[in-house]
Amino acid sequence: MDAASFPEVMVSMARNRSLAEVLRAVVVGIAGCRDVVLARLWLVDAGDLCGTCRFRGECPDQTRCLHLVASAGNPRDPKADHARLDGGFRRFPLGVRKIGGIAQSGEPLLLAGIRGDEEWIAEPAWMKREGIRTFAGQPLVFRGEVLGVLAIFDKGVLGKGDFDWLRVFADHAAVSIANARAFEEIEFLRARLEEENDYLRQEVSAALGVGDFVGDSPGIRKVRQQIRLVAPTDATVLVQGESGTGKELVARAIHEHGPRKGRALIKVNCGAVPDALFESEFFGHAKGSFTGALRDKPGRFELADGGTLFLDEIGEVPPALQGKLLRVLQEQEVERIGEVRTRKIDVRIIAATNRDLKKEVEAGRFRQDLYYRLSVFPIDIPPLRERRDDIPPLAAHFVEQSARRMNRPPPRLTQAAMGQLSAHDWPGNVRELQNAVERAVILSQGGPLRFDLGTPSAAVSRPKALPAEPAAFLTRDELRRRERESIVAALAQSGGRIFGAGGAAELLGTKPTTLASRIKALRVGR
Repeated sequence: MDAASFPEVMVSMARNRSLAEVLRAVVVGIAGCRDVVLARLWLVDAGDLCGTCRFRGECPDQTRCLHLVASAGNPRDPKADHARLDGGFRRFPLGVRKIGGIAQSGEPLLLAGIRGDEEWIAEPAWMKREGIRTFAGQPLVFRGEVLGVLAIFDKGVLGKGDFDWLRVFADHAAVSIANARAFEEIEFLRARLEEENDYLRQEVSAALGVGDFVGDSPGIRKVRQQIRLVAPTDATVLVQGESGTGKELVARAIHEHGPRKGRALIKVNCGAVPDALFESEFFGHAKGSFTGALRDKPGRFELADGGTLFLDEIGEVPPALQGKLLRVLQEQEVERIGEVRTRKIDVRIIAATNRDLKKEVEAGRFRQDLYYRLSVFPIDIPPLRERRDDIPPLAAHFVEQSARRMNRPPPRLTQAAMGQLSAHDWPGNVRELQNAVERAVILSQGGPLRFDLGTPSAAVSRPKALPAEPAAFLTRDELRRRERESIVAALAQSGGRIFGAGGAAELLGTKPTTLASRIKALRVGR
């Protein structure tokens, strides 16, 4: 066996990340050596095909065995296929025969000067026909574990130097096989993680209604149109609307329909970040840069690199920190606290606020340049009270959603209940409607939905007031006359009685002593 080509083969093995390619490189590399008739590689795996294994009667344990995974050679008969993996020696039980013994003991085996009539030879005719003089087997060991066995059948008589070279080759093969398995495992886990992420994204979309906007009012149609226009671009978007209108829903829709949908959408609530931690939260910090910085931490901008950063409640950012945020938005570069290294980032920004940022700019509470930087493409979400046509389909959607989440049939939503929902002003907008529906579904107990929303909104339950007419007024004499007539009528009905039940004082809703005083002042006779 000529081992001069082994270094080149070992380099080729190390470069391969596919297990199949590594295994093929091992046997083909050895088969390329002079006088090698057959090179084969078995790996330890779970037991299978026991019913067709020729060594089943000798197998002590059918849970694990050696599987033939690669084969190559130079047969005398050109019709012979030494690359086949389905022959009689495709399985070896651990500890059985020479190959199984190498795997169980982890010790190499060299049998040189073979005559061809030894008792241990399973196919002596093949051995004599091919002129095989040496059998060499090396265990493939990685970190103390036997992965498999590498065996060669050679027409020459191998010496200790050749056998040592085969040991080195087997060690490199074991490392390459372990690495290839690790790469395939990583690739498998990555693919599974992507599938799980897609599944979870779909589940979240279904649970939160992220997939699409429910309703077809003019306001929602306009929002949909704006999303379709801006999503394919990388333009910065400012989503404005009252609390509960669905600003995060708009941000997710823009991200999911844009070119960055395969990357992360990172959300940060600007109003929930303390001023002292603002830079660390947004830009990251290095280990030891301040008390409590026990490790390096990337900021939200770094986490969103290649994806989208959703800055919720952007109007809550303190004025002293708005300049730092503006610089990062303009330069697309961040520096972690405690580092001098500048990190380039590629982040799309979607901001949201329930404040009127124009008024905040006028009042000096929000930087004008930051406002213009954020409002490249503003989207205004109308409140629910301005799109009442969307309330019925939204309510029906939330009923189905809540019932599915609670694993119960959806309760009946009556016309009366729908009218009640449509008559409410919903100051909390869609979020309030969703909570009201979910609460009603919990309380329905199989019956129709009932909603306790308080009194209907004045703007809906009462018609607009007509212009007020000038108030009528009475002169003092007219007031005295009216009061006197009222007292006379009460005395007539009470039979002249002032005190007691059914007396004039009770009928007029006043104290008896007060009524007696007024009778005297107005000169009312009994």
